[in-house]
Amino acid sequence: MFDKMMATAVLAASDLARAKAWWHDVLGRDPVYEDMEGEALFFDIGGTGVMVYRSDFAGTAKNTVLNLLTDDLDRDMTMLRTHGVMFHDYDMPGLKTIDGVAQLGDERSAWFSDSEGNIFAIGQTSPQMMEMAMKMRSAAAGMG
Repeated sequence: MFDKMMATAVLAASDLARAKAWWHDVLGRDPVYEDMEGEALFFDIGGTGVMVYRSDFAGTAKNTVLNLLTDDLDRDMTMLRTHGVMFHDYDMPGLKTIDGVAQLGDERSAWFSDSEGNIFAIGQTSPQMMEMAMKMRSAAAGMG
């Protein structure tokens, strides 16, 4: 039933022009498609489609809305910081960050918000988890 199905991410933005500039300036991504009548921008991150659409409810979720995987968290946090990104610090049961980073078993993660208040996570997973994610991406693209 779901053999030809794939998933994409959907993020809200109250100001599409501001969101487009943030995606370009901070993540180095330009839209692969713009539907200005439908008030939506479409981005590609590592083969995953991300739709950013205009909504008055942008940034109201208090949870992670997009997870990014990296092979070098320190490098990517440094790059993001050079673009003005500030990382969230948490101190709650099961999650404590130090300088923005949480050690979660074999994974290290950090959280930040985009220009619209959506919370992104960036994590450096174990080599095994990264390999599994790459295989899933390849399979979804019909290459695996």
